[in-house]
Amino acid sequence: MENVLQQQQPEKIKPPVTHIGLVGWAKANLFNGWFNSVLTVVTLLLLYKTVPPLIRWAFINAVWKSAGTGCREATGACWSVISANYRFIFFGFYPYDQQWRPLVAMLLLFGLLFYSRNRHHWNKYLGYGWIAGLFVMGFLMKGGFLGLTSVESTKWGGLPLTLLLSVFGLTAAYPLGVLLALGRQSEMRGIKVLCIVYIELIRGVPLISLLFMGSIIFPLFLPEGVTINKILRAQIAIILFTAAYIAEVVRGGLQGVPRGQYEAAESLGLNIYLTMRLIVLPQALKIVIPPTVSILISAFKDTSLVVIIALFDLLKTTQTVLSNPKWLGFSREAYIFIALLYFLGCFSMANYSRKLEKELATDN
Repeated sequence: MENVLQQQQPEKIKPPVTHIGLVGWAKANLFNGWFNSVLTVVTLLLLYKTVPPLIRWAFINAVWKSAGTGCREATGACWSVISANYRFIFFGFYPYDQQWRPLVAMLLLFGLLFYSRNRHHWNKYLGYGWIAGLFVMGFLMKGGFLGLTSVESTKWGGLPLTLLLSVFGLTAAYPLGVLLALGRQSEMRGIKVLCIVYIELIRGVPLISLLFMGSIIFPLFLPEGVTINKILRAQIAIILFTAAYIAEVVRGGLQGVPRGQYEAAESLGLNIYLTMRLIVLPQALKIVIPPTVSILISAFKDTSLVVIIALFDLLKTTQTVLSNPKWLGFSREAYIFIALLYFLGCFSMANYSRKLEKELATDN
């Protein structure tokens, strides 16, 4: 009887073992057809021809700390252009003996950003912390009291200026863009028309035009004796430009919310303000996280355009170093270094957006 039962039980079919070690993985993924095999061989040849020379140039034969004359005799990269001028690249014309102040301000900003990345920390106390942090950063950069020497904003430059224009510009542009999107969806015709005109007008001109208008044309309309800081004018131009693009993305998110959500809120007796704040906006903003972050990343990179209005941001201080005859011919190394800094900023925003999107998806 037991033999009969054993015969009736179906035998378990074992899956074929194709991924045995590195050789099995390569056969299954890299050489699983004539086209993939040819593509793999060509890719390996290209890597063989490009990677070893790049490593020799960037690391093995590179000069890390030397004068310009020493670099000209080397066959590798001259990273000395960074190590010898990093303080000017990072801080520009800020007084040399006071450069600890922008350094502390940047560390404070990074600390606030790092703490704010956890959305469970988003409460009123975090808002108070940001307000206090901004006050301390402004005090450190400007000075003028409590024993700190006053430093004019015309001497601000380098990385602190880039962070100032990007972080504060993006922070202010996002809520403004949300308000513009709500205004464009409003049933009040006057507000709707104003928002449409603003959005289409700003989106119809490049950022360079706004920067030139803020730097050159706008001061001509001010009363005699009234001046506005050039950094503030550039900051406002970046905010206005970015907010128009964010508004269109958020408007798409608002249209993506099902009509039934509005009807359900209305049945609960919620007014339009509570409906938007509690029901519609949270869903709309979650939908548009990827395109919104793309706009913020583009805006972060576009802050380098302030170089055309003679603001010494990170790119301008680097160009100033390269204009020194001592360091002529080493622009590749300098621009690679700056590109890595911009990449770290953009990658951090993209990585955080993916993390936030995944967390919000689990809350459904």
